[in-house]
Amino acid sequence: MKILILGAGQVGSTVAHSLSTEDNDITVVDTDTVRLKALQDTLDIRAVNGHASYPKTLIRAGIEDADLAIAVTNSDEVNMAACQVAYTLFNTPTRVARVRSAAYTDYPELFAREHSPIDVLISPEQLITQHIAGLIKNPGALQVLDFADGRVQLVATRADAGGLLVGQQLKTLKEHLPAGGDARVAAIYRQGQLVQPDGNTVIEENDTVFFLAARRHIEAMMKELRPLDGPIRRIVLAGGGHIGGSLARQLERDHHVKVIERDPARAEAIAEELETAIVLVGDCADENLLREEAIETTDVYCVLTNDDEANILSSMLAKRLGAGKVLAIINRASYVDLVESSVIDIAVSPQQITIGDVLTHIRRGNIVRVHSLRRGAAEAIEAIALGDKHSSRVVGRAVEDLSLPAGATIGAIVRGEEVIIAHHDTMIQEFDHVILFVPDKRQIPVIESLFQVSATFV
Repeated sequence: MKILILGAGQVGSTVAHSLSTEDNDITVVDTDTVRLKALQDTLDIRAVNGHASYPKTLIRAGIEDADLAIAVTNSDEVNMAACQVAYTLFNTPTRVARVRSAAYTDYPELFAREHSPIDVLISPEQLITQHIAGLIKNPGALQVLDFADGRVQLVATRADAGGLLVGQQLKTLKEHLPAGGDARVAAIYRQGQLVQPDGNTVIEENDTVFFLAARRHIEAMMKELRPLDGPIRRIVLAGGGHIGGSLARQLERDHHVKVIERDPARAEAIAEELETAIVLVGDCADENLLREEAIETTDVYCVLTNDDEANILSSMLAKRLGAGKVLAIINRASYVDLVESSVIDIAVSPQQITIGDVLTHIRRGNIVRVHSLRRGAAEAIEAIALGDKHSSRVVGRAVEDLSLPAGATIGAIVRGEEVIIAHHDTMIQEFDHVILFVPDKRQIPVIESLFQVSATFV
């Protein structure tokens, strides 16, 4: 696939790193020659210096025969204009744009297909807000990922002493869950290394466990892996930007929320939008302010500014003062492994959340949802089984008969409104939504091929 990535910032660079390792022809466009050189030094890509929305720049980049244009510059207006140029002048088949400002995204009719040249709209702020809200709704979870319109979820959590399944073999799981409950452990990471789960695998303390279950069974499964956290009542959000404001509006109905924002004008604007949340003007790295606000009584402290160093510093301070759980946005991948678990309970990577939306529209083989995991090394995928036993490699076959790559697992199948936890003898039918965990993204082409319909396959 020939792909143009317009913008070599954090998101564009992450997309380039992810896609360049696959069988794609990648060209990155940016006005910053230093960023472009850094990408060329590490990746097998073309780089074009110029404005992403200028037709002549796009022609130099190869837009005339490109399959996909992904506009992820720091300017919403440039991204939208680039998609318009790609559509009007070059009829590029698929056009993706990142649009961040709520001034645009609050009017979804702007992006309706009959009016817009944008095929896929990506709003990182909305994605991150939904992601963090999901973590708060599921105390103890490290990640909560939706599939099949939320009917089934993939949850990552750390196994702690006191969890009923800790020290037990996985085959005893069914005995612990309430009647009618079912779940599937898709992967276990022990000291950073993948453990391929089977019925005899024993869950150990501090294992990171990825499991799939119907939404209604998530809490019961969490109880098996760790003592349930207490209810979350008090939340402090440090940073009143788009994410902080949106998250405050979403959480204030059910929680006691405070927002810390250093810009008085922005703080006043947020306060006018909120109903019950309290907005404070101040610096989230100010120890006196955190003490005055009794940070030690806070159940969740979320640091949401655009400054990684400030987020880490504020997180360390809040943790030292006794905040219950600390969650922070960290943009630099090199910082995430350094601080997660030691300084910060959960580090949220905007790039990894955003790239899943991009990959969803690049993957072949009837793949309708992609989540990037483990810093991009692994993926969770929702694929639709189409065709029949003669044209499909999956329809009409049991899970154990599929040629899955090593380590890849099918955790659940959604059939209409029914969520079926997959076992070795589960049969796949046409139109099933199949949820897979793929521990090595280099295996993705095999998965894509598996779910492609072929008129000649027998």
